[in-house]
Amino acid sequence: MSSTASGRNGTWRNWGGNVAARPAREVTPASVEELSAAIRRAAEDGLKVKAVGSGHSFTSIAATDGVLIRPQLLTGIRNIDRNAMTVTVEAGTPLKRLNMALAREGLSLTNMGDIMEQTASGATSTGTHGTGRESASIAAQIKGLELVTADGSVLTCSEKENPEVFGAARIGLGALGIVTAITFAVEPIFLLSAREEPMPFDKVLADFDELWAENEHFEFYWFPHTGNTNTKRNNRSAGPEKPVPQLQGWFEDEFLSNGVFQAAQWVGRAVPATIPAIAQISSKALSARTYTDIPYKVFTSPRRVRFVEMEYAVAREAVVETLRELKAMVDRSGLRVSFPVEVRTAPADDITLSTASGRDSAYIAVHMVKGTPYQRYFTAAERIFTAHEGRPHWGKVHTRDAEYFAQVYPRFGEFTALRDRLDPDRRFQNDYLRRVLGA
Repeated sequence: MSSTASGRNGTWRNWGGNVAARPAREVTPASVEELSAAIRRAAEDGLKVKAVGSGHSFTSIAATDGVLIRPQLLTGIRNIDRNAMTVTVEAGTPLKRLNMALAREGLSLTNMGDIMEQTASGATSTGTHGTGRESASIAAQIKGLELVTADGSVLTCSEKENPEVFGAARIGLGALGIVTAITFAVEPIFLLSAREEPMPFDKVLADFDELWAENEHFEFYWFPHTGNTNTKRNNRSAGPEKPVPQLQGWFEDEFLSNGVFQAAQWVGRAVPATIPAIAQISSKALSARTYTDIPYKVFTSPRRVRFVEMEYAVAREAVVETLRELKAMVDRSGLRVSFPVEVRTAPADDITLSTASGRDSAYIAVHMVKGTPYQRYFTAAERIFTAHEGRPHWGKVHTRDAEYFAQVYPRFGEFTALRDRLDPDRRFQNDYLRRVLGA
């Protein structure tokens, strides 16, 4: 199974390989009615219920020993409304399929994350995002959703219908019910020009405000143990289309970004002392390039090297200071970090538990290759992020609990009150939700 989570002998595992669960049973409903029935049957049997997408979360947010709902039959486009400029999709639709189907219809999402293996509901429920000056996370582009709640009833939510549920359920963590369909705002397909170029770490930090202000989508990767970054700016373009030539694309995106990178990770795992030298080489391997293509071909890229990740959102004005502290920590720690640190931004949004809720945000993501010990690095990084009132990505490794979230999310109590109303018996609870939302 390529990118999806795998199960052997009844054991479910996530993509990163760091979470496993043994559900009592698995259900693959083919309709909303079948899903409602499965939830009611679970209640009769006293079992908890969790839906799982492609398993791309590094937290145990989807793990359960009760009923595991797999949404792969709930896929496809239900409706395209060209007057309202919306598309309604079944929750289990992989983002890749959604992006390709929209492109065929001459439409696109405004912004997206950097991979498209996840399902529409899995990505939005955990707050998956790309980078953007004005355009926010995938969930912020939701105009309506359909939610099956703990008693098996179906709620339709939008700004007009059940608005208080809509305000929270766009990033609902699977705690409020099971999302069965999502209506996204779309726009006529457009072209993006990407400009990727190396830049010294100190220069990126010194110029960060300008780089953010001058580009619709700015992000960069810093290579620990070096003073080097690779920057990426994506801006709308009048054309012409100028995609990366196939052979060059294979060489840069597959061979260098995935193949050589994979080999470097193997060497680094075997001989950690070589990592700083490898980092110097790999941080210079990718040269500058520009290309122009339709959005999903610019925003997303393949990720073949499996990893484990922690990502925190800090207030945008705190990002430079946070990164300086992170670099100082890595430099003096004796840690050997072979994976670049990814930095992106998002504007404030109005979703209750969005990492960008009520504040302009910057994201800092730290990674370790799958199978290497990551605790020491992540613990030290998390100490820095939390000192800046960081909010961790709901689908990535963190150690925070409800007490912490009540401090960094002004509307945290709104979410938990809504959960009490929609799921009083905690049908959708698991260990992760008990920790992050409280019992």
